[in-house]
Order: sequence, then C-alpha cells, then structure tokens
Amino acid sequence: MEIKSKAPVFTLPDENGNPVSLDQFRGKSVVLFFYPKANTPG
Repeated sequence: MEIKSKAPVFTLPDENGNPVSLDQFRGKSVVLFFYPKANTPG
C-alpha cells in the first residue's frame, strides 16, 4: 500500500472497549500503528 493511500473504513474497540471508527477522523491525517499482542514472541 502506498503512503497517503486511502484505508478501508473500519471500527475497532479502544482500550476501554468503546468503538472507534476511521470515519471519526475524516479530513484529518491519521497514522495507523499495529503491533503484536504485548508479552508475546514476535
């Protein structure tokens, strides 16, 4: 995927279990950072 390409719309829970949708950030720059589950090898 190219830098600045559009990501698909999705909704995931935040650290408190509340849904956060990518749509909430429409018109803003967003950096998505994914990492392996804490305390697991990888």
